[in-house]
Amino acid sequence: MSMQNTPFDPRHAARALYWQGWRIARIAEALGLRPATVHSWKRREDWDAVSPVDRVNATLEARLQVLISKDKKEGCDYKEIDLLGRQLERLEKLRHRQREGGRREGGQRQKASASKNLLTDEQVARLKAAFRERLFGYQKHWLRAGHLARIRNILKSRQIGATWYFALEALLDALETGRNQIFLSASKRQALQFQSYQKAFVSEVCDIELKGSDKILFGNGAELIFLGTSSRTAQSYHGNLYMDEYFWTPKFAELRKVAAGMASQKRWRQTYFSTPSTLAHEAYPFWSGKRYNAGRPASEQIAFDLSHKALAGGLDQGDGQWRQIVTIHDALRQGCDLFDLDALRLENSPDEFRQLFECEFIDDGKSVFPLSMLHRCMVDSMEAWPDYNPFTLRPLGHREVWIGYDPSESGDSAAMVVVAPPAVPDGPFRLLECRQFRGLDYSAQAQAIKEATERYRVTHIAIDRTGLGSAVHQLVTQFFPAAMGYQYSLDLKTRMVLKGLDVIRHGRLQFDAGAKEIAASFMAIHRSTTGSGLVTFVADRSEAVSHADIAWATLQTLYNEPLEGRNAGNAGFVEIYS
Repeated sequence: MSMQNTPFDPRHAARALYWQGWRIARIAEALGLRPATVHSWKRREDWDAVSPVDRVNATLEARLQVLISKDKKEGCDYKEIDLLGRQLERLEKLRHRQREGGRREGGQRQKASASKNLLTDEQVARLKAAFRERLFGYQKHWLRAGHLARIRNILKSRQIGATWYFALEALLDALETGRNQIFLSASKRQALQFQSYQKAFVSEVCDIELKGSDKILFGNGAELIFLGTSSRTAQSYHGNLYMDEYFWTPKFAELRKVAAGMASQKRWRQTYFSTPSTLAHEAYPFWSGKRYNAGRPASEQIAFDLSHKALAGGLDQGDGQWRQIVTIHDALRQGCDLFDLDALRLENSPDEFRQLFECEFIDDGKSVFPLSMLHRCMVDSMEAWPDYNPFTLRPLGHREVWIGYDPSESGDSAAMVVVAPPAVPDGPFRLLECRQFRGLDYSAQAQAIKEATERYRVTHIAIDRTGLGSAVHQLVTQFFPAAMGYQYSLDLKTRMVLKGLDVIRHGRLQFDAGAKEIAASFMAIHRSTTGSGLVTFVADRSEAVSHADIAWATLQTLYNEPLEGRNAGNAGFVEIYS
């Protein structure tokens, strides 16, 4: 359509489309303009520099003006006018707070007193009381140990509330003592999970919104600092250190030197906690005491007892570390009522259950994709992928993505992955998003794929159409006719795994370092032999077990690229103009 004969300002229309994720060429085509004109507007008005709040405000204002100017309004128009008016009011309040925080005094901008979070003694007391009321027995044990031990090292079951606990322990310590608290995770996105718990807790108990993103600053001078492992400024901070899921973090030995340096003084404490990964991980000597014994004469070495019996109650065996193992059974005995143990045993294979919930390490020696290989895939996505904004309507703008889907059977979980293919030959595949679904019928699984196509520009969908996948594939082709359905065979699985190995060995697969479920899924694939002696690749799967679903979904997307990679001879695109 052309805007040249309409009363609307084409600059405003172009800007609105740009903020929705449209490419400049498509905007120009839609509005009947020259691309150079749109590029010039974008550059002169600096559309990229406009804050998200101002973008939303401009869009709301434009829509409200359209509705108000309608001569004949319907009921839905009045409802929308009311909704938009309330949203504008909220944005104006936000702007007012920002202006108050940025007022100038004596020609100098005041150092953001507005950025300091001020809580009264009464509010801190309420937070402390609410925190203690919600603790399970093992969390109370962590609280006591924090007053006695400078280094806590905890091997834990999955989902027993460790990240929630340590986020709030650190928050209260900062408010009461003024000490800084540093949260170091495999990725910035994972570190911000601590912040999410802290903000939600303060909002719930005190009806106060904590301000801050990379840091949260309090009136007593204490800071909450959130870092990914790729941060180049980590060594410049000091305070109490919290490092989560360290058994899944690449280059742990190097990272711990930096981490320990931030908490070297005796007034700072260090806390490490994680579910176990593999015995070959760099963190294992730190847990086992082998690092402590290294270089010491035999008379000074310690025989560490790492059994659950010895460490269930927590123990310092002489090296300055307080170690503890907390299994799901320990959690249940100490008041945690969040689990259905029988259901978990059905949903996980015996090996997977022991690793996830009973704190046993994985032997990935037989894995096709050992953890040491997968470490090269792990990146801090918030720093490595500046064009990816997962909380927007179009997370990757107009760039293409591929979707892989491993459907569920009875009792099994389904997995969907969204992968951005290489933008240049031999470039990286980026695993942007992975979701697992349990208990969905085939129509709901197809709907999940459809919703993804509405958020991304999808150019390829690959579905395992074995079993229930056939019905899912049939439904998906109704809205995406080109969806590829794979009937798994020995030869196909082999080719998919070989393609995956080639991509990963060349460092061409990337996923967020905090997404340990992706690494665990790949590690579950191992070599086996058929009854006739042929080599195949399998993961533990049955009606009651879901394993490696994320990995298989990902391998299906990688398989869309020829084994030799994309090049001028096998890739290209055609744009059709009508």
